[in-house]
Amino acid sequence: MDWLIACKALILGVVEGLTEFLPVSSTGHLIVVGSLLDFTDEHATTFDVVIQLGAILAVCWEFRRRIGSVITGLPSRPDARRFALNVVIATIPAVVLGLLFETAIKAALFSPVPVAFALVVGGVAILWAEARQRAGGGAAARVHSVDDLTPLDALKVGLAQCFALIPGTSRSGATIIGGMLFGLDRRVATEFSFFLAIPIIFGATAYELYKSWHVLSTDALSSFALGFVAAFVSAFACVRWLLRYIAAHDFTAFAWYRIGFGLLVLLVGYSGALSWTD
Repeated sequence: MDWLIACKALILGVVEGLTEFLPVSSTGHLIVVGSLLDFTDEHATTFDVVIQLGAILAVCWEFRRRIGSVITGLPSRPDARRFALNVVIATIPAVVLGLLFETAIKAALFSPVPVAFALVVGGVAILWAEARQRAGGGAAARVHSVDDLTPLDALKVGLAQCFALIPGTSRSGATIIGGMLFGLDRRVATEFSFFLAIPIIFGATAYELYKSWHVLSTDALSSFALGFVAAFVSAFACVRWLLRYIAAHDFTAFAWYRIGFGLLVLLVGYSGALSWTD
């Protein structure tokens, strides 16, 4: 494998792992960083999806006991069946809309400037959601455990997740902030966002590999493997850090980061300081 390709794969894998579960948009960061690295050929989209699999496996490992408990409890435990049903309900809206509008979204929005606008708008939404919760003194949160979610709660979060089809919005950001607005405690919304990522990312990976199997040459597989491992390691560290962080902090810092990063991308794009590739 060429050393330059290896460096790009490593950088993008780390970017994916560090941003997949933070409300800052991993897709947006991959589009911007991929443009800067001139990594935008036919392998790029498939590569981005494959390294997402590395990130989600980190979540599966972190929550392996909970996942195993749900799977083994499906035949006999109502709480396990309710949890699994909620995940399915919350996943369906994004899957349906994604299949219907995937081509149009990729054609129109997968470039740095639309991503920058989405980053800024999403940052403002996070600030509004956090201000709303502070104004309620925390009373707005009525769901304090993932096990207490109702199917209606799951559907609402699933509808919020649909906004993540817009690159730069952030899947985790849409589900976490949507969950908070619908009455979920911050930690519950974050944990449920982790679990929702599992079917979404596994499904997206399988679908993308099915469509793009022809790009998986031996050379491509080696770079995919490097990015996969980098995403797994960085995502594992990030998930553990985020769970500790939200115990004592809100998401305001991420909102300002999104706004600052989005404005920087717009400034660079419109000033001509860098020529973004499509």
